Amino acid sequence: MVREVTTAKGIERALRAGRDPLVAAHHFRFFKCGPGEYGEGDAFLGVMVPPLRALSKKYTSIDVSEAVALLQSKWHEVRLLALMILVHKYERGDEREREAIYRAYLANTNRINNWDLVDVSAHKIVGAHLRDRDRAPLHALAKSESLWERRIAIIATLDFIRQDDFRDTLRIAEILLTDRHDLIHKAAGWMLREVGKRDQPELERSLRKHSRVMPRTMLRYAIERFPPELRAKYMKKD
Repeated sequence: MVREVTTAKGIERALRAGRDPLVAAHHFRFFKCGPGEYGEGDAFLGVMVPPLRALSKKYTSIDVSEAVALLQSKWHEVRLLALMILVHKYERGDEREREAIYRAYLANTNRINNWDLVDVSAHKIVGAHLRDRDRAPLHALAKSESLWERRIAIIATLDFIRQDDFRDTLRIAEILLTDRHDLIHKAAGWMLREVGKRDQPELERSLRKHSRVMPRTMLRYAIERFPPELRAKYMKKD
């Protein structure tokens, strides 16, 4: 009988067996991992997302400590799998386990170091955990020197948006108005667009206040679903 793999080392070993150098090379370019790029130094096995999603369900029962150990891997796809597992465990866990996962997540933000890693997990762990709690940790993350912590801050608010609670999205987007990184502009604009899907007047109140100083990319993302004439109005510069 083949023993079920339940350790970080065993899971990573199984993933390495399915590596694809051509896909890995494509992912290296796609996620901007060359010298001076935002993902500099990352490494890829070349495993696609659908198999990782299937594996994340298979390995949901592993200990939180093993999932966190998996998050320490040098391989991007292994870290992505670890986050998918932690999301599943958070959604199914009791209060004690959820608290442990939330704390482990914030203690390992240096391992959540590309936009796909943030986007698959921040709202489902950090946002979900803070839904009925003090959101001060998000505002601290929004002011972090770390690009990825700033992205975690704004993406986490997607959970609140889905509860029709827009306050922190709008406040954090305001903090990020002066951010210099395009990945933050895109993330904040995306979350503002999500606000607009549920309450366009609320989004427009914010845009009337900030659109003239808002980075163009952030603004374009925010108004993407507006009628053409309204988009043109907001994009027009004085």
